[in-house]
Amino acid sequence: MALRVVGLMMRQELAGLAGKPSVRMISTSRGPNCAKILEHSPNAHLNKTLLDRYTRLKYDPKYVQATYVWIDGTGENVRLKDRVLDYVPKSPEEVPSWQYDGSSTYQALGGNSDMKLVPRALYKDPFKAGPNDVIVLCDTYQPDGKPTASNHRAAMQDAYNRTKELEPWFGIEQEYTFLDVDGRPLGWPVGGFPGPQGPYYCATGAQNVVARDIAEAHAVACLYAGVQFAGTNAEVMPAQWEYQVGPALGMKCADDLWLSRYILWRIAEDYGVVVTFDPKPMEGNWNGAGGHCNFSTKPMRAENGIKAIEAAIEKLSKKHDKHIKAYDPRGGKDNERRLVGRLETSSIDKFSWGVADRGTSVRIPRGVADAKKGYLEDRRPSSNCDPYAVCNAMLTTCLLDE
Repeated sequence: MALRVVGLMMRQELAGLAGKPSVRMISTSRGPNCAKILEHSPNAHLNKTLLDRYTRLKYDPKYVQATYVWIDGTGENVRLKDRVLDYVPKSPEEVPSWQYDGSSTYQALGGNSDMKLVPRALYKDPFKAGPNDVIVLCDTYQPDGKPTASNHRAAMQDAYNRTKELEPWFGIEQEYTFLDVDGRPLGWPVGGFPGPQGPYYCATGAQNVVARDIAEAHAVACLYAGVQFAGTNAEVMPAQWEYQVGPALGMKCADDLWLSRYILWRIAEDYGVVVTFDPKPMEGNWNGAGGHCNFSTKPMRAENGIKAIEAAIEKLSKKHDKHIKAYDPRGGKDNERRLVGRLETSSIDKFSWGVADRGTSVRIPRGVADAKKGYLEDRRPSSNCDPYAVCNAMLTTCLLDE
């Protein structure tokens, strides 16, 4: 860490001498090089308290507002629409399927655009007023009944059905970055940079931390919704954060991750802030953003499970190209910008593993190595990965030898 910080300081100093934008600490001042935060964000200037008068209105409790959420054709964004039910659903199977216009979500042409939404998971809604209002996480199907191209949940469900006797658990570490509406990391000075990385990770203080209130509101909303939320922390690059979901059995972690992204987007929308899951939002010597996947099976968690962990790593080493293609929505192109063998990443071209080494493709945490059982951490998935595709790749490689 010390060497990395020294190198960054030298780089920034040289950049200033060369006439490039100079280093500036994050500041709330209004100097000539400092942006007016969220000056051009219309959502930030709306009076949010006006909504309170409507959310206090009481209506017949038999009516439930159900927000259907699904992944669109980009494979990394979600869409939603609301429907009123006249009963309280207790499971996703009790929520009716629905349709939407796939020609407006990059999933169909206008001549045959009715796509099907199939409810798969049910959550309490932290945004609606009714005590029984729900969010319905769905996957998507074409008119012929086949999964859409961006529906990777169906494949993961199939793989899980064939491996569930091994009790696969997943936990995912989701990194992300706050942006102003102009695309600049939130709080970064115009025409310059914050001070080099070093003081921002797990930090405190207004000079080091940006938008903690959004991160903490997100944590509470996820816990309320029923997401298996594990924690959150400020990350290495200023305006970058991380939260963790899981560990959870089977489909739940991937479902929860998508739902937690939706909740984060909605909360940031209220604040007028943009959230990006881009794996390399700032070029240069700034840390990228990952979606590290922690994976475990019943044999791995048993006594001397380290042997099962090492066997899984051996299988992963032989399928490196398969996993790189599955670990970002552009078949590895996004990770080309992030997995450069520096800044706590491995090289995209070479598989590696080690104990407590954050510069490898797969890491065995120190506590796991000491206990000789537990889990492995695959550090290759990008922050904008589809968790269904990531978890499916883990299941098919490590447990099904596919």
